[in-house]
Amino acid sequence: MVGLLAALAFWTSGPRQPLLAEGERPNVVIIFADDLGYGDLGAYGHPTIRTPHLDRMAAEGQRWTSFYSQAPVCSPSRAALLTGRIHLRSGMFGRRQGVFFQDSHHGLPDGEITLAEALGDLGYATGIVGKWHLGHQPEYRPMRHGFDSWFGIPYSNDMDWQVPPGGEARRAAMFSPSIDYWHVPLMRDDVELERPADQTTITRRYAAEAVRFIREHRDAPFFLYVPHTMPHVPLFRSEAFADRSAAGRYGDVIEEIDWSVGQILDTLREEGLGERTLVIFSSDNGPWLSYRQHGGSAGPLRQGKGTTWEGGMRVPGIFWWPETIEPGVIREIGATTDLFTTIVPLAGGTVPDDRPLDGVDLSPVLFGTGPSLRDSMAFYRMGELYAYRRGPYKVHLVTQGRYGIGTERTEHDPPLLFHLGHDPGERYDLSAVRPDVVEDLLDAVESHRSGMTVAEPLFDVRGER
Repeated sequence: MVGLLAALAFWTSGPRQPLLAEGERPNVVIIFADDLGYGDLGAYGHPTIRTPHLDRMAAEGQRWTSFYSQAPVCSPSRAALLTGRIHLRSGMFGRRQGVFFQDSHHGLPDGEITLAEALGDLGYATGIVGKWHLGHQPEYRPMRHGFDSWFGIPYSNDMDWQVPPGGEARRAAMFSPSIDYWHVPLMRDDVELERPADQTTITRRYAAEAVRFIREHRDAPFFLYVPHTMPHVPLFRSEAFADRSAAGRYGDVIEEIDWSVGQILDTLREEGLGERTLVIFSSDNGPWLSYRQHGGSAGPLRQGKGTTWEGGMRVPGIFWWPETIEPGVIREIGATTDLFTTIVPLAGGTVPDDRPLDGVDLSPVLFGTGPSLRDSMAFYRMGELYAYRRGPYKVHLVTQGRYGIGTERTEHDPPLLFHLGHDPGERYDLSAVRPDVVEDLLDAVESHRSGMTVAEPLFDVRGER
């Protein structure tokens, strides 16, 4: 009932506009969790993980229930968020590898325009606090892609491992609370601060760095990107959060992330910046289910990280901007790819017209002036289109499990068809009873493919430079 009333209020209270002085531009904060599932927050239905700060953020802002990351794994999803482009266009994919590793040669191409670069050109201070994972070599680090400052790790926290890369030793290390297995560096700008990074304090230090950045730049527009290291396995949390959650170590990690979100929101309020700041919370992909109780929950959705089932790419999407965004539960389609094309115009800029962009402007929904301009979503895995959604219907051309869960690669003719409004868990194939919908969606797939430009894949190039 509360959700229904909030939704009704959204559509009946009339459009809002930013409460900014003429010529004033909003601050922007994007908080991006790593491998957090659709069902891992209280606001999205988790019964035991306590997330009061994110729940309040959702209640005061908008909670999107059909919000997607562009890819089911780390590097391509981060590229899509920062560029507003499907990751195939920039080569951020591989036929054999899905992400960059510590011995990868390449990174996000210099020719891509990131959100940091676009906002920096408009006079914004830009900072990243957290995991980068778009190329760790010096020429690909955040400072070469528009960020003024960086505090965080260059790739996933399970890389640079000091144990064999497979078998029982590897699995035991992933469940171990010891930082000694991982040789991941902690960076400030281009300087290595410590190696291995003390991951037991990393979420707490990210919060402190984010607070410091906000206070240092309170008098000018800023863009702060906070891509968390957690809850990517191996799981680490500080002593203050150890054994606090009824959901075990994974719950401890999520509750500490929630605390860190509270630190950011409280700082914005204390500095009088709440009504001048758009804050967005989401995740890079779904939960890593093969690690069981260490891997999170996709809620009612099917499968998780690495797959193009809903659990792999549908993620929390929370938007907060007091007195500007009309609170409500939003059931229209949105994606992290849309953040670039939404934020740049809000900052007074113009999105690039020299390249295809795949994001849309979500402002009509945020301000209550109209419906979402996004009515479809393409689901890619390893550079191949596996599924496509338009409206409530989704076709699966190819299905495949990941990380030892689910079936082997299967091509479907006819494609599987699901109505995601009736069946968000993708359990009941409708292709036999709705061939007309399948045909319409296959036409849409061909139209999408005809408009895609695909660069050479970058993830498969590894080894000594």
